[in-house]
Amino acid sequence: MISFVENCESTQKELVEAVREGAVIPPSALVAGAQSAGMGSRGNEWSSEPGNLYFSFCVDESDLPSDLPTSSASIYFAFLMCEYLRERGSNLWLKWPNDFYLGEKKIGGVITTKLKGVYICGMGINLKFAPPNADILDIEATPNDLVSGFCDRLEQKISWKQIFSKFLVEFEKSRIYGVHNGDEIIGLSNAALSDDGSIIINGKKVYSNR
Repeated sequence: MISFVENCESTQKELVEAVREGAVIPPSALVAGAQSAGMGSRGNEWSSEPGNLYFSFCVDESDLPSDLPTSSASIYFAFLMCEYLRERGSNLWLKWPNDFYLGEKKIGGVITTKLKGVYICGMGINLKFAPPNADILDIEATPNDLVSGFCDRLEQKISWKQIFSKFLVEFEKSRIYGVHNGDEIIGLSNAALSDDGSIIINGKKVYSNR
């Protein structure tokens, strides 16, 4: 079931709470026209303009590929969206671990929470408006287009092995960037990507905090 609302605080916060309280049973999705307190990297919040994609969904782990590690969920969901949009002509790519980029500019991202065997994933993509130093999607697409296309691809239960083999190649584009690990920024130039979606730097595994 897909629910649409004109405005909300955060699709992710609302869906997480609904799953926690048992008010929503997966699979389900919530799409908002605008958000007043969207969830971003490292717990940041932002006010969101109407016209972009603000979308969260929940799915039971039994409805996902059996080889998908929990630590790889955000990468998996984000890459499914990337593939859908690239089939439509976009040059979108996925920066480790789960940020949507066009060239060197971010246009969106993914955040995933797991509660008692249920994954709740939120996606945001700039379709019409972007903050300074960011960009918008390079093809014409509506929020409804993206939600429908993504859900169709999710239902295919494409294996993590297939997704990882493609993301392993794409990971090379991430090497010029750094990522936050707590209060520290870690460069990816010498990182190795593990098959569970984590990276290995100086002999230590680092997982996404999203």
